[in-house]
Amino acid sequence: MTQQTENKISLKPLGYRVLAKRLEAEETTKGGIILPESAKQKQETAEVIAIGSGKVTKDGKTIEIPVSIGDKILIDKYSGQEVTYEDKEYIIVKADDIIAIVE
Repeated sequence: MTQQTENKISLKPLGYRVLAKRLEAEETTKGGIILPESAKQKQETAEVIAIGSGKVTKDGKTIEIPVSIGDKILIDKYSGQEVTYEDKEYIIVKADDIIAIVE
């Protein structure tokens, strides 16, 4: 099993982890109020950029990661490790911290 990575980046997560980029938070509310940067909440929606090779069980079987590159996902609000690579911000999360795939 090989790792899958979007062609644009050479940062590859290991094991049962996913590299994602948070999607931008809305700058205005539904009522039309423009939010300052300090009032924006962390967006819990992200796009998968790269995936690891999966988790190996005690009996040697590999459990594949249930998402693909380009999928939009919902992640736990406080999960993952934020990283900066080539002046871009990413988050590396365990596949178990992915709540859902947004279709």
